[in-house]
Amino acid sequence: MLDNYPILQAVLTGLTSGLLISIPVGPVNLTIINEGARRGFRWALLIAAGAISMELIYCTVAFTGFASFFQKGLVKAAMELTSFVFLLFLGIKFLTARAIESPNKIEVRLEQKLHPHSAFMTGFVRVMGNPGVLLLWIVFAANFLSRGWVDPTGPTRFICIGFVAVGAGLWFTCLSYFVSLKHRAISEKTLLLLEKGSGVGLITLAVIHGANIVWQMTRHAHHPL
Repeated sequence: MLDNYPILQAVLTGLTSGLLISIPVGPVNLTIINEGARRGFRWALLIAAGAISMELIYCTVAFTGFASFFQKGLVKAAMELTSFVFLLFLGIKFLTARAIESPNKIEVRLEQKLHPHSAFMTGFVRVMGNPGVLLLWIVFAANFLSRGWVDPTGPTRFICIGFVAVGAGLWFTCLSYFVSLKHRAISEKTLLLLEKGSGVGLITLAVIHGANIVWQMTRHAHHPL
């Protein structure tokens, strides 16, 4: 239905994926929660701006550096299957989480070397030190491009990337405001509920994607080339 409206499709794809990737509780969200409650809304928002800037770099690399590669026959089919498995894995991981993860070793080492002193650079380095963000965007980009949700050659790629920033910005702005309001902290139980909610969302996407793969296989079986 949205195939006739590629710009609207790219907007919705970017907005939804930006929100989905931002909600799971990780080092960036934890930093915003801790610093926002201690130092206020503006400081938390600057951390978010730094995190979004680095995430957009990873997102742009995924959409532009791998676009033509994703369109090749066997690679396209392999990436569709990989996308399904990866989304399902992440969804189950978030849904079954029992504790909030701490920053990984790469992030810690990078912060020790760069010593970010500003709020913006703190958020920027937190995302830079997490290569899983790039991997996630490669999987997402492969899925969006191979299914035609985003045109691999047209300007819709950059529209999608722009609205990834909007989606992430909406989440981080709301989170920053909430935690800075009367210096309110969020309990670990609430954070886990948020993470489980994002897990449900990712599993739903994986199921839809898996159903689409099965439908395509069935169609090709009935109408071979």
